[in-house]
Amino acid sequence: MENMKANVILDAKGLACPMPIVKTKKAMNGLESGQVLEVQATDKGSKADIKAWAESTGHLYLGTLEEEEVLKHYLRKSSCDETIERKHPNVINNDQFETKLEANENIVVLDVRETAEYAFNHIPNAISIPLGELENRLGVLNKEEEIYIVCRTGNRSDLAAQKLVEKGFTKVINIVPGMSQWTGRTTSFDN
Repeated sequence: MENMKANVILDAKGLACPMPIVKTKKAMNGLESGQVLEVQATDKGSKADIKAWAESTGHLYLGTLEEEEVLKHYLRKSSCDETIERKHPNVINNDQFETKLEANENIVVLDVRETAEYAFNHIPNAISIPLGELENRLGVLNKEEEIYIVCRTGNRSDLAAQKLVEKGFTKVINIVPGMSQWTGRTTSFDN
Protein backbone atom coordinates (compact mmCIF):
# COMPACT_ATOMS: atom_id res chain seq x y z
CA MET A 1 0.00 0.00 0.00
CA GLU A 2 3.09 2.20 -0.07
CA ASN A 3 2.14 4.00 -3.30
CA MET A 4 -1.63 4.06 -2.92
CA LYS A 5 -3.24 6.05 -5.75
CA ALA A 6 -6.16 8.24 -4.74
CA ASN A 7 -8.60 10.02 -7.05
CA VAL A 8 -9.16 12.78 -4.49
CA ILE A 9 -7.06 13.96 -1.54
CA LEU A 10 -8.86 15.55 1.41
CA ASP A 11 -6.89 17.69 3.86
CA ALA A 12 -8.34 17.24 7.36
CA LYS A 13 -5.06 17.96 9.19
CA GLY A 14 -5.46 19.89 12.45
CA LEU A 15 -9.16 19.03 12.76
CA ALA A 16 -10.67 17.15 15.71
CA CYS A 17 -13.68 14.84 15.84
CA PRO A 18 -16.24 15.14 14.28
CA MET A 19 -14.75 17.34 11.52
CA PRO A 20 -12.62 14.69 9.73
CA ILE A 21 -15.77 12.56 9.35
CA VAL A 22 -17.94 15.53 8.32
CA LYS A 23 -15.44 16.47 5.60
CA THR A 24 -15.03 12.83 4.55
CA LYS A 25 -18.81 12.45 4.10
CA LYS A 26 -18.92 15.54 1.91
CA ALA A 27 -15.91 14.43 -0.17
CA MET A 28 -17.36 10.91 -0.65
CA ASN A 29 -20.60 12.41 -1.97
CA GLY A 30 -18.59 14.02 -4.77
CA LEU A 31 -16.87 10.80 -5.84
CA GLU A 32 -18.04 8.28 -8.39
CA SER A 33 -18.47 4.62 -7.44
CA GLY A 34 -15.12 2.82 -7.17
CA GLN A 35 -13.04 5.99 -6.78
CA VAL A 36 -10.57 6.23 -3.89
CA LEU A 37 -10.43 9.06 -1.35
CA GLU A 38 -7.27 9.80 0.66
CA VAL A 39 -8.05 11.60 3.91
CA GLN A 40 -5.04 13.26 5.52
CA ALA A 41 -5.58 13.78 9.26
CA THR A 42 -3.57 14.47 12.40
CA ASP A 43 -6.28 13.44 14.91
CA LYS A 44 -5.11 10.06 16.30
CA GLY A 45 -8.72 9.03 16.87
CA SER A 46 -9.50 9.50 13.17
CA LYS A 47 -8.26 6.00 12.30
CA ALA A 48 -10.95 4.27 14.34
CA ASP A 49 -13.53 6.94 13.48
CA ILE A 50 -13.06 6.73 9.70
CA LYS A 51 -12.88 2.94 9.68
CA ALA A 52 -16.09 2.64 11.72
CA TRP A 53 -17.84 5.29 9.61
CA ALA A 54 -16.91 3.47 6.39
CA GLU A 55 -18.27 0.22 7.81
CA SER A 56 -21.53 1.90 8.87
CA THR A 57 -22.09 3.46 5.43
CA GLY A 58 -21.05 0.59 3.18
CA HIS A 59 -17.91 2.25 1.80
CA LEU A 60 -14.71 0.20 1.77
CA TYR A 61 -12.00 1.15 4.27
CA LEU A 62 -8.75 0.22 2.50
CA GLY A 63 -6.32 1.11 5.29
CA THR A 64 -4.19 3.82 6.85
CA LEU A 65 -0.58 4.83 6.28
CA GLU A 66 1.28 6.95 8.83
CA GLU A 67 3.86 9.43 7.58
CA GLU A 68 5.44 11.42 10.40
CA GLU A 69 2.47 13.05 12.20
CA VAL A 70 -0.02 12.59 9.34
CA LEU A 71 -2.42 9.66 9.05
CA LYS A 72 -3.44 8.93 5.47
CA HIS A 73 -6.72 7.03 5.38
CA TYR A 74 -7.87 5.38 2.15
CA LEU A 75 -11.52 4.73 1.34
CA ARG A 76 -13.17 3.40 -1.84
CA LYS A 77 -16.66 4.67 -2.60
CA SER A 78 -19.14 1.81 -2.71
CA SER A 79 -20.50 0.76 -6.05
CA CYS A 80 -24.15 1.10 -5.10
CA ASP A 81 -26.14 4.16 -4.20
CA GLU A 82 -27.56 2.39 -1.18
CA THR A 83 -25.00 3.88 1.20
CA ILE A 84 -27.48 5.13 3.74
CA GLU A 85 -25.75 6.03 6.95
CA ARG A 86 -27.17 4.11 9.85
CA LYS A 87 -27.72 5.84 13.17
CA HIS A 88 -28.19 4.08 16.49
CA PRO A 89 -31.85 4.64 17.41
CA ASN A 90 -31.51 4.72 21.23
CA VAL A 91 -30.29 8.15 22.31
CA ILE A 92 -30.49 10.29 25.41
CA ASN A 93 -29.55 13.95 25.64
CA ASN A 94 -27.00 15.27 28.13
CA ASP A 95 -29.63 16.77 30.49
CA GLN A 96 -31.73 13.59 30.60
CA PHE A 97 -28.63 11.50 31.21
CA GLU A 98 -27.36 13.82 33.96
CA THR A 99 -30.72 13.46 35.77
CA LYS A 100 -30.55 9.66 35.41
CA LEU A 101 -26.95 9.64 36.65
CA GLU A 102 -27.81 11.71 39.74
CA ALA A 103 -30.62 9.28 40.61
CA ASN A 104 -28.47 6.16 40.23
CA GLU A 105 -24.72 6.00 40.82
CA ASN A 106 -24.45 2.45 39.40
CA ILE A 107 -25.04 3.35 35.77
CA VAL A 108 -22.53 1.87 33.31
CA VAL A 109 -20.93 4.70 31.31
CA LEU A 110 -18.61 3.78 28.44
CA ASP A 111 -16.33 6.60 27.25
CA VAL A 112 -15.04 5.83 23.73
CA ARG A 113 -12.82 8.91 23.33
CA GLU A 114 -9.06 8.57 23.07
CA THR A 115 -7.21 7.94 26.36
CA ALA A 116 -5.80 11.49 26.50
CA GLU A 117 -9.27 13.04 26.09
CA TYR A 118 -10.58 10.82 28.88
CA ALA A 119 -7.65 11.68 31.15
CA PHE A 120 -8.38 15.41 31.11
CA ASN A 121 -12.05 15.08 32.05
CA HIS A 122 -14.63 12.34 32.18
CA ILE A 123 -17.85 11.39 33.87
CA PRO A 124 -16.99 9.84 37.29
CA ASN A 125 -16.66 6.02 37.15
CA ALA A 126 -16.86 5.95 33.33
CA ILE A 127 -15.07 3.03 31.69
CA SER A 128 -12.49 4.20 29.15
CA ILE A 129 -12.32 2.08 25.98
CA PRO A 130 -11.28 4.10 22.91
CA LEU A 131 -13.39 3.24 19.84
CA GLY A 132 -10.41 1.61 18.09
CA GLU A 133 -9.98 -0.85 21.01
CA LEU A 134 -13.66 -1.65 21.57
CA GLU A 135 -13.80 -4.88 19.58
CA ASN A 136 -10.86 -6.37 21.49
CA ARG A 137 -12.19 -5.34 24.91
CA LEU A 138 -15.85 -6.39 24.74
CA GLY A 139 -15.27 -8.84 27.60
CA VAL A 140 -15.04 -5.90 30.03
CA LEU A 141 -18.74 -5.16 29.40
CA ASN A 142 -21.80 -7.09 30.55
CA LYS A 143 -24.44 -7.69 27.84
CA GLU A 144 -27.18 -7.73 30.51
CA GLU A 145 -26.49 -4.19 31.75
CA GLU A 146 -27.73 -0.91 30.33
CA ILE A 147 -24.69 0.81 28.80
CA TYR A 148 -24.59 4.56 28.16
CA ILE A 149 -21.94 5.51 25.61
CA VAL A 150 -20.29 8.93 25.46
CA CYS A 151 -17.68 10.63 23.28
CA ARG A 152 -16.94 14.27 22.50
CA THR A 153 -19.86 14.97 20.12
CA GLY A 154 -21.97 11.82 19.79
CA ASN A 155 -20.40 10.54 16.54
CA ARG A 156 -17.90 8.00 17.88
CA SER A 157 -20.39 6.91 20.53
CA ASP A 158 -22.98 6.31 17.79
CA LEU A 159 -20.52 4.07 15.93
CA ALA A 160 -19.65 2.27 19.19
CA ALA A 161 -23.35 1.72 19.95
CA GLN A 162 -23.85 0.15 16.52
CA LYS A 163 -20.81 -2.07 17.07
CA LEU A 164 -22.11 -3.27 20.47
CA VAL A 165 -25.55 -4.07 19.03
CA GLU A 166 -23.86 -6.10 16.25
CA LYS A 167 -22.08 -8.06 19.01
CA GLY A 168 -25.32 -8.91 20.84
CA PHE A 169 -25.65 -6.05 23.33
CA THR A 170 -29.31 -4.97 23.57
CA LYS A 171 -29.39 -2.19 26.18
CA VAL A 172 -27.16 0.42 24.53
CA ILE A 173 -27.87 4.17 24.67
CA ASN A 174 -25.89 6.93 22.92
CA ILE A 175 -25.42 10.20 24.88
CA VAL A 176 -25.82 13.22 22.57
CA PRO A 177 -24.14 15.71 22.20
CA GLY A 178 -21.63 14.23 24.64
CA MET A 179 -18.65 15.66 26.47
CA SER A 180 -18.28 18.77 24.25
CA GLN A 181 -21.38 20.18 25.98
CA TRP A 182 -21.41 18.19 29.22
CA THR A 183 -22.19 20.38 32.25
CA GLY A 184 -22.50 17.59 34.83
CA ARG A 185 -19.86 16.36 37.25
CA THR A 186 -16.51 15.35 35.83
CA THR A 187 -13.23 14.11 37.18
CA SER A 188 -9.73 13.71 35.78
CA PHE A 189 -6.62 11.73 36.62
CA ASP A 190 -5.47 14.71 38.71
CA ASN A 191 -8.54 14.59 40.98
